[in-house]
Amino acid sequence: MGGYDAALYPPYTQVLDEIAAAGYTGTELGDWGYLPTDARQLRDELAARDLSMIGALVPVPLADRAAHATGLADALRTARLLAAVASDGAPSPFVILADANGSDPVRVQNAGRIGPEHGLSDERWVAFGEGAAAIARAVRDETGLRTVFHHHCGGYVETPAETARLMALTEDGDLGLCFDTGHWALGGGDVLEAFHRYGERIWHVHFKEYHAGVAEQMRSEGWDYFEGLAKRVFHRPGTGDVDFPALLAAMRSSGYGGWVVVEDELPPGDGCPEESARADREYLARLGL
Repeated sequence: MGGYDAALYPPYTQVLDEIAAAGYTGTELGDWGYLPTDARQLRDELAARDLSMIGALVPVPLADRAAHATGLADALRTARLLAAVASDGAPSPFVILADANGSDPVRVQNAGRIGPEHGLSDERWVAFGEGAAAIARAVRDETGLRTVFHHHCGGYVETPAETARLMALTEDGDLGLCFDTGHWALGGGDVLEAFHRYGERIWHVHFKEYHAGVAEQMRSEGWDYFEGLAKRVFHRPGTGDVDFPALLAAMRSSGYGGWVVVEDELPPGDGCPEESARADREYLARLGL
């Protein structure tokens, strides 16, 4: 799991201040090394702003068995930190397992229009499932935390069919699903149908917008995943084609009681992140969150 380029980011204290000022009550960890990795320091920084730690993304190229040991070590390192800073009274944070998204040029180029010819072999699927399950069990056994898998465009688990295959290869009690509305829609899925299908297995939710017009341009003009991001395919919840009110009603009907994480894929250097964060929080408030 990589670190981050400090020149590309504002100080973490500024980001945490702006998260709290915008009205949010929690945050995910972000790239390893951006927020403090000393548990006491991180706990103090969060407590000073009344923020809870929600979870942390751990990318692992799970189709490659040779990468499993390193991925396991990364996941356990992350899980130990999450467990050490978990807030009393708040839902426990998750290890958010993902493929090494963006690393395969074919998947990046064809994001939003993936076909069977772009997928894994049966052998690599078995490796993927076994690796994900092993990491989830190890995290649970050592730290008591649960692991969810984040389906994601630009990786090997993007489409509804690919997500279904991974869920079938893993046990309900081992691995949950981090359901991301934007990635699901761009991957060709119906957001409401997915929640009805996987409701009990969805343990963590990302509210991300999806603009169908931008996605259509991605397909017609041959844009890759990163160009789609730059053109704001996932920008500003409440302004695009995800029916968040209907989704929220379905979540409430199912008894979902976990976090809702708002993700606004504002391209770097394009607009003001603080303003977007405030606007997104105001939209969630209008939904009753």
